[in-house]
Amino acid sequence: MKFRCQKNDIVQAIQIVMKAVSTKPQTPILSGIYMKAADNQLVLQAMDYEIGIICNIEAEVEIPGEIVIVGRYAQEVVRRLPGSTVDFEYNSQEKMVYIKSNRSKFSFLSMNAADYPTINRVQGNHNFQIADVTLKDLIANTSFACSHEESRPVFTGCLLELKNDAIVMAATDTHRLAVKSDTIEDFQGEQKLIIPAKLLNELLKILQSDMPRSVNICCSQTQISFEVDNVYISSRLIEGQFPDYHRVIPLEFKTNITMKTDEIKGIIDRIALISRTNDYNVVTMEFASSMVKISSANPEIGDGEEYAGAVIDGEDIRISFNADYINDALKLIKSEEFTIALNGPLSSVCIRTEKDPNFTYIVTPVRS
Repeated sequence: MKFRCQKNDIVQAIQIVMKAVSTKPQTPILSGIYMKAADNQLVLQAMDYEIGIICNIEAEVEIPGEIVIVGRYAQEVVRRLPGSTVDFEYNSQEKMVYIKSNRSKFSFLSMNAADYPTINRVQGNHNFQIADVTLKDLIANTSFACSHEESRPVFTGCLLELKNDAIVMAATDTHRLAVKSDTIEDFQGEQKLIIPAKLLNELLKILQSDMPRSVNICCSQTQISFEVDNVYISSRLIEGQFPDYHRVIPLEFKTNITMKTDEIKGIIDRIALISRTNDYNVVTMEFASSMVKISSANPEIGDGEEYAGAVIDGEDIRISFNADYINDALKLIKSEEFTIALNGPLSSVCIRTEKDPNFTYIVTPVRS
């Protein structure tokens, strides 16, 4: 195998597929990146049996062929090469891959390409397209609320609900719930899928482009794939029954409190310097007389408190939260103001904004 490609193209491609290279691979071959050069195209693949990624770039292919090289070494070397183009050449007798750029030359042992479990594209019952900006919003507004505890797999993924022109994504770790909805064209029928948050977070990084694009999605009963431009990413779906999140969202609230987003976010950031020393990172919010007092205390460290204005429609109330759970939502809110709606000091709280009625965030308070 022998080919030449642009350095920027292959650096970006390796960076993308490395997201599917496990840091603790089940077998040595999975520490590598599979490369196949043919027809002036270079195809790079990586997988860890959870996520698979394919990335295609243009290349001047002199001799077609396939190789597997260790991913992390290839990534570090190629991105540091001095030239604008990179030459790859594989010597099958030596089983060595030679990488050249300007006056730099590196050689790596290769692994047997025939042993690499190359990715089969998902063949599903549903194929549809979604605007990348819509998909990014769905992921960004929900995946942060997923659990990291592998003992409960259902909560480590986002529920994706499709019903004709409506699309909804929801995530929960049982302490909080994030729901984001939007519309979609050219989808008929109903579908419910639980997609691993790991896949969605990697996809979110791939979708960072200012140019509007469409994402092609294909899903079966057990797998899902996303394809955008020259990148294809697939994963197994999570099996299990996602809880009925509608039951967690109260239909009515006794108290609605409107506050300035940046102001409250700044206060919680400061008060959290104290609250982070507690096991549960607890901050307390007391609403009374058109003001909110946000405070935290630790007998071994000290305490902090700060006041801000608040428009209170309902009863005065004192309630405590995990500071991170509140700030995670405030980081996403683009509106100048947000509303906290609640029914009591121990009932679930709903955070919403007038400008984005399609986003709902529910937080369970902490007993204090």
